[in-house]
Amino acid sequence: MDLFDKLKQLREQGLEEIKKAADEKKLNEVRVELIGKKGELTQILHSMKDVAPENRREVGQKVNELRDLFNAQLDNAKEEIVKALIAKKLEEEKIDVTLPGREGHLGSKHPINVILDDLESYFIGMGYQVVQGPEIETDHYCFEMMNLPKDHPARDMQATFYIDSENLLRTQTSGDQARVLEKHDFSKGPLKMVGPGKVYRRDDDDATHSHQFMQMEGLVVDKNVTMSDLKGTLDMIAKHVFGQDRQTRLRPSYFPFTEPSVEMDVSCFKCNGKGCPVCKYTGWIEVLGAGMVHPNVLENAGVDSSVYGGFAFGLGLDRFAILKYGINDIRDFYTNDVRFLRQFRKEED
Repeated sequence: MDLFDKLKQLREQGLEEIKKAADEKKLNEVRVELIGKKGELTQILHSMKDVAPENRREVGQKVNELRDLFNAQLDNAKEEIVKALIAKKLEEEKIDVTLPGREGHLGSKHPINVILDDLESYFIGMGYQVVQGPEIETDHYCFEMMNLPKDHPARDMQATFYIDSENLLRTQTSGDQARVLEKHDFSKGPLKMVGPGKVYRRDDDDATHSHQFMQMEGLVVDKNVTMSDLKGTLDMIAKHVFGQDRQTRLRPSYFPFTEPSVEMDVSCFKCNGKGCPVCKYTGWIEVLGAGMVHPNVLENAGVDSSVYGGFAFGLGLDRFAILKYGINDIRDFYTNDVRFLRQFRKEED
C-alpha cells in the first residue's frame, strides 16, 4: 500500500471513529490517536524522508488537508456532545414555573441586640461616642486605672478569669473608659462616651446568672458636672427603655471607681409600684449602678480632678432585656432557639 492509499484509509477510519465517539473522553482519545504528537498523521510526517522527492510536496499537502479536516470534525463533534449534555441537564433540572412559590422566612434580631442598638442610637443622639474595646483586657486598665490596686479588697467583689498575671477576660467595660479618658483632649470639649460589650465573671449559670453577659458603661467628664446631671441622665434612660410613666429613685451604694455611688431603681412596670412578685412586693426594681467619678480615676488618667469632674454608670443589657420583655431565664439568650427569637421581630419595626 503506497502512502496515498494509506492517507485515504486513515481519512475513512478517522472520520468513522470521530462519528462513533459518544463523550468528550472518547473524543479526546480519538484526537490523540489521529493528530497527537504520536498520532498517525504525525508519524507520516516524520517518514517524509522516505518519500520520493517529487511526491513530498503533494504528500505534505494531503497530510495538512487531512489534519484540518480532522480538527474541524473533532470540534464539531465536541460541540454536539456539549449541546446534548446541556439539553439533558436542562431536562433533568426543569422547573415548573406554574408551581406556587415557597414562603421566605425572615430572620430577627436578638433581643439583646435590639436593646443595644436602641441605646446606642439614643446616646449618639445626645452627643455621646460609642467605643468598642478589647475583651482580653490588662489588669492595669480593668482594675488599677479604676481605683482598684492589686491589694484592694473590692477585687473580691468580682471573680475574674485570669489568662496570666497581667491579662484577663474583662469583668467590666471600664477599661474602655480609662483608655479614652487618658487620651481625651478637653480643649476640644467634654468627654461623653458609652462602651458596650461582652464581659466575663466566674459565676455558676442558672436562671438569673451567667458567666458572660453584655454590659454598657457610660462616662461624662467636664467642668461643673454635678449629681443632678447624673440623676437627669439616668431618669431619661429609664423612661426611654421602660416607658415614660416610670418613676425612678437613687439609693446610696458603693463602687470603688465612683464617690458618691448610687443604685437606681425603677417603679415596677408589672404592678405600677403597688407591689407584686416581680418587684418582690417593694414596688421598685433595681436596674443599674452609677456615681460621680472618683478623683483617683481622673488622676490616674492624667486629668486634674480639681478642675474636672464627671459621672459614670453601668447597666446590664441582659438585665434590661429581661425586665423589658418579661424573660424568665437568662439562658434563653444563648440557646439559639429560633422560636424564642421570633418573638422579638416586631421590636425591629
